[in-house]
Amino acid sequence: MYATERHEHITSRVKTSGRVSVADVSRELGVTAETIRRDLDQLETSGVLRRVHGGAVSAARASVAEASLADRQGQRSDAKATIARAALRLIPATFSGSIVIDAGTTTAHLADLLVTWRPAIAGQTLTVITNSVPIAATLHHCDHVELHLLGGRVRGITSAAVGSTTVDELGRFRPDIAFVGANGVSADFGLSTPDELEGAVKSAIVRGSRRAVVLADAAKLGEEALIRFAALDEIDTVITDEVVPTTLGDALEAAGVEVVVA
Repeated sequence: MYATERHEHITSRVKTSGRVSVADVSRELGVTAETIRRDLDQLETSGVLRRVHGGAVSAARASVAEASLADRQGQRSDAKATIARAALRLIPATFSGSIVIDAGTTTAHLADLLVTWRPAIAGQTLTVITNSVPIAATLHHCDHVELHLLGGRVRGITSAAVGSTTVDELGRFRPDIAFVGANGVSADFGLSTPDELEGAVKSAIVRGSRRAVVLADAAKLGEEALIRFAALDEIDTVITDEVVPTTLGDALEAAGVEVVVA
């Protein structure tokens, strides 16, 4: 098989599935892994794909860019609302514990639902910890919510408190459930986000909670952003809106992660 034919096959695979592995393409085309690695190097140089460990991903998907909160609010809003409703089922009326809600648009949908949520026992409150200014604004008038807004420097692009103050304050809490957003959920890279400071806060949320629940719509599945904040085996549940791709699904199962398709 000529190099041009191999390149066409690899390009087609990347366009279809978003990524390829050296081992799979080598087996499919009956050539050595070293030949495929050279092909991937050439295709990366031409801008078709980006090399990653064990293979390559589409250049368009190689690194998730960070969009502003305002830009993201209107994206896949129906899917995010569906995911939020599934997340709310983890907080039944009889729940009397504490939760932390990470900054983000999907988690903001969950906060909206908590406005009308009511405990089974009159006078009982739900403890909510958040680093999101908009989420705090949504919940601060709710009599049934005991709200803790974490301190720190607020990033304009996400309206989230970040930095050492935020991380230190999180270390004082041990919430029952953490609801965490992510820009990417990948079999190889785990959970990721574009910003290092936001990543540090997300890591602290995951480490400090008794149960870490990731809210991620289908557009985030298989994606990789710059900063990894948790490995798959550090989380407990992923709630999404579509069936998880096979490679990621297998990795989540191997890590013992429950997948809920809303």
